[in-house]
Amino acid sequence: MGKRTPHTESHKRLYEIAEAQQGYFTAKQAIEAGFDQHNHPYHVRAANWIRERRGIYRLALFPPADRPDLVIWSLWARDRKGAAQGTFSHETALSIYELSDAMPAALHMTVPPGFRRMAPIPKGLTLHRGSLIKEDIEDRHGYQLTRPLRTLADLLDEGRISPDLLRQAVQEAFERGLIRPASIQRATHLPPPVREKLEKLLKETAR
Repeated sequence: MGKRTPHTESHKRLYEIAEAQQGYFTAKQAIEAGFDQHNHPYHVRAANWIRERRGIYRLALFPPADRPDLVIWSLWARDRKGAAQGTFSHETALSIYELSDAMPAALHMTVPPGFRRMAPIPKGLTLHRGSLIKEDIEDRHGYQLTRPLRTLADLLDEGRISPDLLRQAVQEAFERGLIRPASIQRATHLPPPVREKLEKLLKETAR
């Protein structure tokens, strides 16, 4: 077999990046894979890439994503170094886990307190500023979301959904083994009043 050319290596690296993100990638990631930034428009015209948003593309021949919106906005929220900054949370995480009948009209994402963007926040995307620890986050294919316990704690703390929906979510999470009394007790980074209310709800639903 012949030696791989730089062109072939660049395509291989880009595919590996995009494969982990359901076929999507950023302009920065393409550059890091070896594609000159001045050639990006060519790949769009040649139908190799599909431009989804400014600086975000999809490999044209990659199978369609289950939730392209989640991957696209996760890439949009990355910082200048390419590190993930956005974690889907609140009603959106609740919906992804299918923990209640809540139907969020917008996507909810938690970002660090210092998160900044020059352009206005897009319609349909609601940002919550807060600090998450590693144990709060679950990695999915191309995006991340708050784990069930953190999701319920945020919703309870902010009073974002009705008590009936919250009780339903806690009950389903408990029945599916997603939260346990011990896990609430170990979550010492959560406000004590929130932990106490979650424990009370859990006891009520576990009867």
